[in-house]
Amino acid sequence: MPTTDPEAQKRIVNRLRRARGQLDAVIAAVEAERPCRDVVTQLSAVSSALDRAGFAIVSTAMKDCIADPDATRDEQGLTTEELEKLFLMLA
Repeated sequence: MPTTDPEAQKRIVNRLRRARGQLDAVIAAVEAERPCRDVVTQLSAVSSALDRAGFAIVSTAMKDCIADPDATRDEQGLTTEELEKLFLMLA
């Protein structure tokens, strides 16, 4: 994911790592035959973390696109219409 904002990329990677940790907790809960409530609660946390990461990725791409639309289109092949579609995929 190329971006002009290395801090945004760092935040996104951190979110995804947290989601991976939460997914590991879901797997462990299922393997340990934990109650449904525990599994679903953890699964909800994973889903939410992934959604937040997805929105952060699209948001960063939008910022890059607004700052330099030609470079974003050339480097990432993204147009504003495609960014809108990506955003709606997460909504």
